[in-house]
Amino acid sequence: MAEPRVLICGSVAFDTICVFQGKFGDHIVPEATHKISVSFMVDQMRREFGGCAGNIAYSLKLLGGAPIVCATVGNDAAGYRDRMQQLGVGLDALKTIPEAYTAQAYIMTDLEDNQITSFHAGAMFHSHLNDVTAVHNVALGIVAPDGRDGIFRHARGFASQNVPFIFDPGQAMPAFSGEDLKELISLADYLTVNDYEAEMIAQKTGQSVEAFAPGLKGLVVTLGAHGSRIYADGKTIDVPVVPAQSLVDPTGCGDAFRAGLLYGIAHQWSLEKSCKLGSLIGSIKISERGGQNHGFSEREIRDRFSAVWAQAW
Repeated sequence: MAEPRVLICGSVAFDTICVFQGKFGDHIVPEATHKISVSFMVDQMRREFGGCAGNIAYSLKLLGGAPIVCATVGNDAAGYRDRMQQLGVGLDALKTIPEAYTAQAYIMTDLEDNQITSFHAGAMFHSHLNDVTAVHNVALGIVAPDGRDGIFRHARGFASQNVPFIFDPGQAMPAFSGEDLKELISLADYLTVNDYEAEMIAQKTGQSVEAFAPGLKGLVVTLGAHGSRIYADGKTIDVPVVPAQSLVDPTGCGDAFRAGLLYGIAHQWSLEKSCKLGSLIGSIKISERGGQNHGFSEREIRDRFSAVWAQAW
């Protein structure tokens, strides 16, 4: 049986990641944030392949899935394109914008896994030039952080073709009003957010994020070290975190979780089982630096899933 094709809409970016050997909170004066001026000396820096779509596709491919990236990149992305091609990621909808740079993220992480990020969107601002309806035989999609116009076009495109999809607003949240979010959520089949993003949705829409659950096949709120919470079919289910062998770098953990979620949904697993896989992939990723340096074989992950959760793959 052919592997279900999953169309992943979102950013493809280069990440410059720095690690601050301290805690941000120890160097910020709460009473003076209106005139903040602070510099963090970092002793580690590296450049990684990143972006939500790139990271999700990487982990989904490791799982044996069939990811297709729908993204816009710049004139500096030849190496990234070649890498994804070698990995076997579908590039049906990876469009190059010659006059732009590929999106660039500058991420600083402290010892408590807090992050400060600056982001140059570059080619990502042209994401609306891609058309998800032009990609055929898609079983499932995800609309992850991307250019604002692209997110609307992709969500409406999936809905017009009756392709089930996850809406994952993530770092793109500030680009949307409350009414925007209501429309996007109404088009989606699933919504995934972290607990902070859930509060942002509540603030912008005037409704708790749980209030949207009855109109969805499933709502998943990730809770960091406390696992995830599922709202579906009138029930609430908590899925615990899988303890990591080591806590090295949280960059891309949410994307790794979403890869597991996509794999499970595409294979008609329950949301609980899908989130268990997501939790496991996230725990593996956090032990490695960057969003695309962890690795495992399909056999290894199947055996580990069964061992961790005492549940058949």
